[in-house]
Amino acid sequence: MDIKDVNTVKLGVIGCGKMASAILGGVYKNKFLDSSNVIVFDINNEAKYKLVDLYGFKCANSIEELVLNCDVILLAVKPFVVSDVLDKIKTDYKNQLILSILAGVKIEKYLSFLKNAKIVRIMPNTPALVNEGMSALCHSSNVSNIEFEFAYSFMKNCGKVIKTTEDKIDIITALSGSGPAFYFRIIDLMAKSAKKLGLSYEEAILLSSQTALGSAKMIMENNFDVEQLIVNVTTPKGCTEVGNNVLNNSNIDLILDETIEKTMQRAIELG
Repeated sequence: MDIKDVNTVKLGVIGCGKMASAILGGVYKNKFLDSSNVIVFDINNEAKYKLVDLYGFKCANSIEELVLNCDVILLAVKPFVVSDVLDKIKTDYKNQLILSILAGVKIEKYLSFLKNAKIVRIMPNTPALVNEGMSALCHSSNVSNIEFEFAYSFMKNCGKVIKTTEDKIDIITALSGSGPAFYFRIIDLMAKSAKKLGLSYEEAILLSSQTALGSAKMIMENNFDVEQLIVNVTTPKGCTEVGNNVLNNSNIDLILDETIEKTMQRAIELG
C-alpha cells in the first residue's frame, strides 16, 4: 500500500456510532478518500447501512472480511469490547495502520494482541459532528512519519488536530474529549440564570451559546491571550467587573480542577 496516495487507500471502519459517523462525514464532505474505498462494519446493521446509504460506502459482513480488504483500520467500538474485537482482527491482520478512537485503551493493549502493530491513538470530541472537532494524536514507535501524517490529515477533515504523546492522552481526554459536556452544562446554567431574571429559555440559550462560540473564536484569533481579552471587556467599576469579582471570590477554579482531575482518573482506569 502506498499511503501517500490517498486516492488508493482502502479504509476499514469497525464501529459505526456517532463519533465514527461524524469523522466519516467530514472525510466524505472534504473528499479525502474515495467513498468506494471505505468499508464499514458494525454488529448494528442499522448503523452500518445508514452510512452506506448516506455516503455510498461499502459494507462488510464480519470483522474478518473487513480486515482482509483494507489498508487502514479505523477502530471505533466501545472500550469494553476491544479485546473481543482485537481477537477477531488478529486472524487476518497484515500489519495495517490502525487508527483508534477508543478512550482509555493504551497502545500496549493493542500490542498484546497484535505484535508489532502500527497504532495511532486518537482522542476526538463530539463537535466533529459540526466540523469543529478537536483531536489529539499519538502513535506507537513503528508508525512511520508518512503514516502519522496520513492520520493527522484524516482527522483534519472534522476540525483541528494536535500531535502529542501517550502520557498526555488521559489529560486531553478530560479536557477536550469530555470537555464539550462540561461547556454544555456551563452554557445551560448561565442561560437558566438569565431565565430566572426574566428572559425566556429560548432567548437565553441562544444568547449564551453564541456568546460562548464568539468568545472561543476571539481567544483563538488573539494568540490565546485570555487575560488581555478579559481586561478588554472589563470596564473599571462596570458590570463585567462586578461579575468577575463574583467568579474570583468563588471556588470555581477548585471545582473545575476536580472535574478535570476525576475525569482524567476515569480515563486512566478504562485503560
